[in-house]
Amino acid sequence: QRQMCIRDSGKEVPETQFMGYDTLTVSDAKVVAIVVENEQAEELMPGVEAIVVLDKTPFYAEMGGQTADHGTLCMGGVTFQVTDVQKNKGGKYMHSGKLAGGVLKLGDTVQAQVDADRRQAIMRAHSATHLLDAALRKVLGDHVHQAGSLVDEDYLRFDFTHFSAMTQEELMEVERLT
Repeated sequence: QRQMCIRDSGKEVPETQFMGYDTLTVSDAKVVAIVVENEQAEELMPGVEAIVVLDKTPFYAEMGGQTADHGTLCMGGVTFQVTDVQKNKGGKYMHSGKLAGGVLKLGDTVQAQVDADRRQAIMRAHSATHLLDAALRKVLGDHVHQAGSLVDEDYLRFDFTHFSAMTQEELMEVERLT
């Protein structure tokens, strides 16, 4: 994982304010750090992969088995394509991606825009994990516990504890309930 120390002018960059429960767009997000090849940078040129840290973000970071939001950071002719978001131990949301056009500089104010269709698909899969958990408990018993999951836009994986393989009848009943 990318748990790097991100500093701004010798002082620690404050943690990112997450606004993604209320909005998919933040129009005034400030670029507080740019990291290229594990080194902090003042600016980012087109075609370069980097990590961009903002003071606030609508992007959900990968955690708890749920994949991160994708989207863009835009300003004028600048477009940074976000393809991953990780939250480090210091509470900074690290937006990974590639600058498609323009020059992005430390201190710039950008519009952070989450891909709404992807977010909706991930939300549906997340809801499905709760429905699956409830159906498994109903069919197999209260001893069943979730032991992990992967929630993505196209699929979900749900790991659970149980003392034997499920029978065909149990599988069909869980499927009927979900």
